[in-house]
Amino acid sequence: MRFVFETFTSSGGRPYNEDSVQAQAGENDLLAIVADGLGSHGGGDIASALAVQELSAYWRQRRTVTKDALLESFAQANEAVLAAQTPGRKMRTTAVLLLCHEDQAAVAHIGDSRCYYFSGGRVSFQTTDHSVSQLAVDRGEITAAQIRFHEDRNRLLRALGNELPPGKRGAEVTFLRPLRAGDAFLLCSDGFWEYVNESEMEIDLRKSKDPREWLSLMLARLGTRVSGTNDNLSAVGVFTT
Repeated sequence: MRFVFETFTSSGGRPYNEDSVQAQAGENDLLAIVADGLGSHGGGDIASALAVQELSAYWRQRRTVTKDALLESFAQANEAVLAAQTPGRKMRTTAVLLLCHEDQAAVAHIGDSRCYYFSGGRVSFQTTDHSVSQLAVDRGEITAAQIRFHEDRNRLLRALGNELPPGKRGAEVTFLRPLRAGDAFLLCSDGFWEYVNESEMEIDLRKSKDPREWLSLMLARLGTRVSGTNDNLSAVGVFTT
C-alpha cells in the first residue's frame, strides 16, 4: 500500500497563522498531523508548532502503534505545551494525528481538528469534536451539521496545554482496518471544515485524480464563502494506492 498526500495551510483572514501541519510518507507508511493553536490564549502558533514537533519526534523513533503509545505521544506533547506556558500566556492547541502502515490506520485527536476517512468515495468515519457544541449534538439539542456555526462551537472541552492528565481527558484513539486502494483521508482544522460540508468533500473526492486536486476543489468552495475575517485553515489530503 502506498500513500500520497498534499498539505495546505493559510492564515485565512487573520493577521498570522497559528496552525501547524506536517506530513511524511515512506514506502508503505504515512504520518500526518494538523494542530490548531488557540489564539485567544496567546502563543497559539507556538503551541501548535510544539505539538507537531513532539508528536513527529515521538513517532520517528517508534514503530509499534498501540493505543497506549498514541496516548503517550499526546501526553508528551501536552507536557511540552505546558512547559512553554507562562502566567500571562496559557497557550493551548488542538491536534489530530494519522498513522498509516500497510493496510492499517490509527487516528488520535484532541479538540476539534478533525480526521475524515473515506471508503468507496463516502465518509466511513470521522472524529468527534471535544467541544461544548458536540455535547449539544449528543444531547439532541442540535444536529451535527449545526455545529459549524453554533454559538459555543469554539468552546473546547479538551486541548493540549490543559493541566488535567491526558489519561483522564486526553486524546481519543481509533483504529481503522483494512485499508484498500482508493481510500482517502482528510485531516483539517475547524477553519477548513467549517466551510466545506461532508457531502461536498465526497463530491470533490470523486472528481479528483490526486490529493492536490481534491484540496484545490474544496478550497475553491471555501473561497466563495469566507468573509475576509475567517480563521486560519489547514488540511492534509491523503490517497491510498
